[in-house]
Amino acid sequence: MLKNFTAILAISFLAVPMAQAEKVHLAVASNFTGPAKQLAETFQRTSGHKAVLSFGSTGKLYAQIIHGAPFDIFLAADAERPSRLVFDGLALEESLFTYAVGRLALYSPTLRTSTALRNKLESGDFQRLAIANPKTAPYGLAAEELLGNLKINTKGKLVFGENIAQTYQFVASGNADLGLVAAAQLKASDSAGWMVPETLHAPIRQQAVLLNRGKDNPAARAFLAFLRSDPAGKMIRSFGYGLGEG
Repeated sequence: MLKNFTAILAISFLAVPMAQAEKVHLAVASNFTGPAKQLAETFQRTSGHKAVLSFGSTGKLYAQIIHGAPFDIFLAADAERPSRLVFDGLALEESLFTYAVGRLALYSPTLRTSTALRNKLESGDFQRLAIANPKTAPYGLAAEELLGNLKINTKGKLVFGENIAQTYQFVASGNADLGLVAAAQLKASDSAGWMVPETLHAPIRQQAVLLNRGKDNPAARAFLAFLRSDPAGKMIRSFGYGLGEG
């Protein structure tokens, strides 16, 4: 079933005349802002379709979708919420796949080496540590798990970003000493950071799913086919993500 669906997507991407160009509306997790903008630009140039992007925390986007927000595709920062949408009959199961595997990174504009950053975190010698809200942002959940595994005392020191983009801004603006952010954000801003070992938290498997609203939209199917393509994979890897196998 999945192979057949993938084949249909590929045909959709390759055989769309410019005269039939349409729009696809995507709900995109904040950590994927940089890659999504680059992918959308390339997709529009090669297919003629237009990708309209809306960014936010995975939890908030999920809430918007279940309340009827007009999205065709959901690019989440986890696997849980896309699966919930499938279970609830709001998305197509055969369209589910892991488009990226995220990395967590520790960032401070005043510390330039990974050793200094890790030592600062593990010593507890900081006033404010920014993480994304673990209730709505998968990167925040991973950060919470990391802090627990390292037994870091953060009582009274945590600052919560609504999403990973706001979390990064807390640190970049000096409102937090340190921040656990997406590695892709550091790549995009050419900033140094400590790449958190993936053994210290559960994998951040970011899944895409075609929503019911987009099932008859050629632009939506074309975008998913493009997202699975080798050129798209190269763009995604260039931001520091791994690629999933399905």
